Amino acid sequence: MGSKEWQGKENSSDRKGQKRKLEQQSEERESAIVTGEALQREVTTQVDILKANYSWTEADRAAAKRATHLLAELAKNEEVVSVIVEGGAVPMLVKHLSAPPSMVEDDGVKPYEHEVEKASAFALGLLAVKPEHQQLIVDAGALPLLVDLLKRHTSGLNSRAVNGVIRRAADAITNLAHENSSIKTCVRTEGGIPPLVELLGFNDAKVQRAVAGALRTLAFKNDENKKQIVECNALPALILMLKSEDAAIHYEAVGVLGNLVHSSPNIKKDVLLAGALQPVIGLLSSCCSESQREAALLLGQFAATDSDCKVHIVQRGAVPPLIEMLQSPDLQLREMSAFALGRLAQESHNQAGISHSGGLVPLLKLLDAKNGSLQHNAAFALYGLADNEDNVTDFIKVGGLQKLQEGEFIVQATKDCVAKTLKRLEEKIHGRVLTYLMYLMRVGEKAVQRQVALALAHLCSPDDQRSIFIDNNGLELLLGLLKSTSAKQQHDGAVGLCKLASKAMTLSPIDAAPPSPISQVYLGEQYVNSPTLSDVTFLVQGKRFFAHRICLLASSDAFRAMFDGGYREKDARDIEIPNIKWDIFELMMRFIYTGSVDIKPDIAQDLLRAADQYLLEGLKRLCEYTIAQDVSLENVSSMYELSEAFHAVSLRQACILFILEQYDKLTARPGHSSLLQHILPEIRNYFLRLLTKPNALN
Repeated sequence: MGSKEWQGKENSSDRKGQKRKLEQQSEERESAIVTGEALQREVTTQVDILKANYSWTEADRAAAKRATHLLAELAKNEEVVSVIVEGGAVPMLVKHLSAPPSMVEDDGVKPYEHEVEKASAFALGLLAVKPEHQQLIVDAGALPLLVDLLKRHTSGLNSRAVNGVIRRAADAITNLAHENSSIKTCVRTEGGIPPLVELLGFNDAKVQRAVAGALRTLAFKNDENKKQIVECNALPALILMLKSEDAAIHYEAVGVLGNLVHSSPNIKKDVLLAGALQPVIGLLSSCCSESQREAALLLGQFAATDSDCKVHIVQRGAVPPLIEMLQSPDLQLREMSAFALGRLAQESHNQAGISHSGGLVPLLKLLDAKNGSLQHNAAFALYGLADNEDNVTDFIKVGGLQKLQEGEFIVQATKDCVAKTLKRLEEKIHGRVLTYLMYLMRVGEKAVQRQVALALAHLCSPDDQRSIFIDNNGLELLLGLLKSTSAKQQHDGAVGLCKLASKAMTLSPIDAAPPSPISQVYLGEQYVNSPTLSDVTFLVQGKRFFAHRICLLASSDAFRAMFDGGYREKDARDIEIPNIKWDIFELMMRFIYTGSVDIKPDIAQDLLRAADQYLLEGLKRLCEYTIAQDVSLENVSSMYELSEAFHAVSLRQACILFILEQYDKLTARPGHSSLLQHILPEIRNYFLRLLTKPNALN
């Protein structure tokens, strides 16, 4: 069992997010609203211009600049991207990624130097937003040219135009390689990684952001790329970027590190040795929620297996900001912080600290989330916290047990995790933990006393039930909940009493009759209503039933009194039996002769009356068992009255347990509130008997 394995991301958001980023970086805006055939004509026109204007003349450069810019503006609309590609724009845009081969101006001034290449890279980056165009652009030869554009800063110039073309080239590489493993590899083989790493130290913030975004994409799920990025000494620059005041820079930097570290334990060690831990922890308090999220994700990755690292993360102050993030309105922030805390909480030295820093309650609240990943991350963190004895009381005091028991969990893994957490808590209820809980149950505030009693009903060992619920007043606290005016408290009390009963009972109270105090003599089936050796006859509904005194004397005190006492039946040969039907009497006698009988539900109540009248406890218990199988919401009241009328203890207990199990449904039915109040004393008596049984509980 473990928290969800979070994977890094290739770029700052999704594909549309990358497109928005490129749009926001555009330095020139042109409005071009064209549709249908007009759009196709416009694309064809601009492609033809690019074909015809590839030289250093000012006119050609100006025409190429306008054409590349116009195609870039059109490409910002995803709906027309395919039209641009189908119009043959890709080969021409790739061609204009490189400068014309000759310089014709005498004065040495290159008109629109870098501008055409920048616009071409921008347009290709926008076209690559659609995955189906990525390979087409690469096949047209774009990658080596884009890599060359990354190196334009080496000429010693640091102009706005140079910065712009480098940035657009990096953005285009980001989009081309997005979720495309073969193109990521191609970027490496074309030599793209070293210049990108070198540019991390560039003094233009926009360039830094763009190249970090490209490295982030290239590092995602590509081990060879990761290895080369680290070998090119990217880590020092990335860690410096973590400390930047520019949120966009530290966001990209932490994203690159996250993708480098993911599933790469050796690189994780390198990143930590390079000094990343404290700057990453610092980003948890950033004003940029994206950086906070990525920092929490990265800390979770740092804490994946290394116990010492888990401790160091906590020692360096990560817990308070992570707990604060748990309460953010941002779903992803809550998800990532719960993920990080889940990893940290698996280390014993961290568990009490996370709880006592205020992490327990917000994690419990996240169990109510409608997001499966968020739920699971919170559940995994709680599983870790439950491993520490010092946290058990806090779990109980804040109602954590009920949260775990009553939560509606979306995925099976979360349900399994919660079940293991409950098991952990149960295993902790002994020794000093139990002593302190019983102390709270005696002297704590009323609400705390009730929470503790409820929790112990669910968690304690049967061996401790008498001490907790009889000697330390726990039973009265649970019964008090049933008397509450709060429906929730009544529900909790009923559930707690049910759990208490199920733990205390080694057998269901109606599973079997106790052995009769009188030694039974079973004559056998062949003597039922048989005249053979019969010495007494019963008259039932005008019919004779042959019987044998010795069998009847051994069966019950009622027959002993009848034949050995001063009753007129003592010497009578024929004894009339009033008020019992023949089939009922026959079943009763069959039980006396054989010790067993098949009882159908439709005659069970009549047979119970007969068994009670003739003091046949074994038969009575069998009747109670049969009747109890048919207890329902509709008849439980009459069944309870029946149990009282015939002193049917097992049936009464079955009714009590049914009422507790179905408490919510019963309270919603008219007329049952009086029944519930009526049986409270008997509920108390039932649990007093149950919890003080000899040879069952200490």
